[in-house]
Amino acid sequence: VEVARAAALAVTDPAEVGDHLGMEMVEERLGTHYFASASRAYRGWRWAVSVARVPRSKNVTVCEVDLVPGEQSLLSPAWVPYASRLAPGDLGPGDVTPFVEADPLLEAGWEATGEEDVDAVALWELGLGRPRVLSAEGRDAAAQRWYDGDHGPAAPVARKATESCASCGFFVPMPGALRAVFGVCANEWSPSDGSVVALDHGCGAHSEVDVDAPPRQRRADLRFIHRMSPRWETGLRSAPRTGCRALPRPSGPVRPRERRRRRRAGDRVRAWCGPARCPR
Repeated sequence: VEVARAAALAVTDPAEVGDHLGMEMVEERLGTHYFASASRAYRGWRWAVSVARVPRSKNVTVCEVDLVPGEQSLLSPAWVPYASRLAPGDLGPGDVTPFVEADPLLEAGWEATGEEDVDAVALWELGLGRPRVLSAEGRDAAAQRWYDGDHGPAAPVARKATESCASCGFFVPMPGALRAVFGVCANEWSPSDGSVVALDHGCGAHSEVDVDAPPRQRRADLRFIHRMSPRWETGLRSAPRTGCRALPRPSGPVRPRERRRRRRAGDRVRAWCGPARCPR
C-alpha cells in the first residue's frame, strides 16, 4: 500500500490523494490499489495504482497510475459519431445532410435497360428522373411517424374534436399507397393547414361543425329597457330618498304618446315600491 501511495503522490499534489479504498487482483501477481480523490474538481473519482510482482521476488513494481471514475463521478456524454449527431428538426437554412449510399429507406427508382434511346424516353415521358424512391420500409416508417405525431389521432387537438378529418370538406386525399390513411389539410383556419393528417385526426375547424348558440336573455327585460327613455332614467335617479322610486310629475302638458310611456313606466315603479306607498 505504501509503495502504491508513493507512486500516486509522485504524479499529483499530495493533498489530492485520499484514503486507501481497497485492492483488486486483476491477474496472478498483478493487482490494483485504489485511493480516494480529494480534488474538488474530481469528486467521486479514484486513483488507481497497478502493481506487479515477478516470480520469486519480494519487491513489487509499479506499472501505471491512473485517475478512474467511480459510481458517483460526473462523466461526459457518450461519444456519438458525427454522422449520427444530426436529429430530425436540426436542419436549418444552408445545412446539408451527408449522403447515405445504402439507405434502407430508399430503393432504385428505375432500372436501366442498357439502351440509351429507351432509357431517355422513360426518363423524359414517365418522369423517372429520380435515382431513388421510397422503399416499402421507408414508406411504413414515414406512415408510422406521421400517425404517432401531432397530426394523428392521439394529438391533444384531435382528442377534443367532435368530428374527424375523414368527413371534412377541406380534406384532400393523398394519392398512392397512403391514400387509405392520410391526406392533406387545406383549411387555413386549422392548425394542421398544409400538413399531412390522418383520416381519424380532427380539430375545431371542421367544415361541418358549428359553435353552440349562447343562452337567450329574457325578452321582457330587454323590451322594458328599450322603451325607457333618458328622461325617465333621470327621473328615477332624481326620485326622493324615502325609498320610493316613483317618477316625478311633469310640469307642463304631456303628449299622448309620452303619457303612455309614463303609464307603462309607472306600472313598473308601483311594482317596486307597492301601490300603498306610491304617490301616484
